[in-house]
Amino acid sequence: MSRHVTRARRGAAALAAAAMVVAGSVSAVAASASTGAEAASAVADPGDSAINGYRNVGYFTQWGVYGRDFQVQDLDTSGAAEQLTHVNYAFGNIHHETLTCFEANKAQGSGPNGSDGAGDAYADYGKSYSAADSVSGEADAWDQPLAGSFNQLKQLKAKHPHLKVMLSLGGWTWSKNFSKAAATPESRQKFVSSCVDLYLKGDLPVIDGRGGPGAAAGVFDGFDIDWEWPGSQNGNVGNHVDEENDAANFKALLAEFRRQLDAYGAETGEDYLLSAFLPANPADIAAGGWNDPAVFDSLDFGNVQGYDLHGAWDPALTGHQINLYDDPADPREPSRQFSVDRAVQEYVSAGVDPAQLGLGMAMYGRGWTGATSAEPWGPATGAAPATWEAGIEDYDVLKSLGTGHYDEAVGAAWRYDGNTWWSLDTPRTVAQKSGYVREQGLGGAMWWDLSGDEPGELLDAVEAGLLTGDPGPVDPGEPGTDPEPDPDPTDPPAGDCAAGAWDASAVYTGGDVVAHGGHEWRAQWWTTGEEPGTTGEWGVWRDQGAC
Repeated sequence: MSRHVTRARRGAAALAAAAMVVAGSVSAVAASASTGAEAASAVADPGDSAINGYRNVGYFTQWGVYGRDFQVQDLDTSGAAEQLTHVNYAFGNIHHETLTCFEANKAQGSGPNGSDGAGDAYADYGKSYSAADSVSGEADAWDQPLAGSFNQLKQLKAKHPHLKVMLSLGGWTWSKNFSKAAATPESRQKFVSSCVDLYLKGDLPVIDGRGGPGAAAGVFDGFDIDWEWPGSQNGNVGNHVDEENDAANFKALLAEFRRQLDAYGAETGEDYLLSAFLPANPADIAAGGWNDPAVFDSLDFGNVQGYDLHGAWDPALTGHQINLYDDPADPREPSRQFSVDRAVQEYVSAGVDPAQLGLGMAMYGRGWTGATSAEPWGPATGAAPATWEAGIEDYDVLKSLGTGHYDEAVGAAWRYDGNTWWSLDTPRTVAQKSGYVREQGLGGAMWWDLSGDEPGELLDAVEAGLLTGDPGPVDPGEPGTDPEPDPDPTDPPAGDCAAGAWDASAVYTGGDVVAHGGHEWRAQWWTTGEEPGTTGEWGVWRDQGAC
């Protein structure tokens, strides 16, 4: 049965999972004196998000804050944050020795071993933002434990409470060690526990003065699994692949994520999400068992790759990289002919609930140079020159280049200037694909990546197609609908506290005392919206003990 219609049962399932959790996997929270009371008093978070019954998921890239100068604040000022339901932060890496989630400042290398130990803790939580560049309008202090994009995302969530932020693991470059991390029950438990500790509990390593226990608590609402690709040699050079066992281990890894997320949620009162980036190539789908409906018992939803269906890795042949339907003019061998519809049907025909599927679209194009024909599948001489990487360019740059073309039968658009030929999504293809989402009963849209369309023209198109009109199939529920964990019998009732109850909308200043979770808490400085007991020793609230 699909997760989106069994959400009311998750509270009970989470309690069962909590009882089963392996010792140590939730130790940090279990060690907190106030955790049981917090879980007992918290209003259960519904976890998922939807606008008009549809998800609208966008990827925010870790590296975009540099040359592209695309900051979290841009999601706020452009209006994108109001149109999105989920932001996937890309990416988290898997350590090659410990097979765990980790943070480090180590540049990506080159060759098969380039991803070993690579990370960017500075972009994640080290980079300071001025008042002019921050979502809140306040400058980062030199000694605050959390800065960088993590802190900006936390501020974005405070300003847009409907927005869920997911930590995306892997991606094309950092999927190398997924297979090894998923190989055994012990490695799966250790890997997932490390990710929960690092990103949900927020226990960041101290690097250049930032980080510490609980520093990133409250930033992330779950994980997006972007393993490219279990059981398949079509991933990046140097990836570890176990063609015989990856599919089963991948399924078990998702189940382990689900188990630990539910167990941790039983303690915190939150409903943590699990999504995945789903391949489009039928061979990759089969190799990883992605279309097994049982996989979606662990996932809240997945997003089907609707782009990169063709590119300048075939340097002499232009063509569609993002076509909705099969193109009968495609001259390639049948096993290399792809379309969005063909990918979606691989899942739906296998029994996957369409409401758990998002349709991936792109805010960039793929292109060729030396193209001598405006028609698709013409000759070319190589990848078109571009700003950041040959053959790939942002929608913002391409949208007015040359002459635009559109084929409704194929559901594809392209632009041609007499020499360069670019395949891309446009407001017209987005409108058509939005209609397809409605017709197929899919759960919404997904975007890679948000920096390519800063004014939000493509987001406006999907808003017109999905976020207005008849509602879609996604019902994220309402806060408090999940069964709440039973109170810890050792905690006194909240009514025994002399201080007034904490109010999420109130403003508190240093010295104010509130009651929350059977304890009293004293504010050290000005605050609003920060829940007592959720931000560790670095937070504004200091525990004054049980009432």
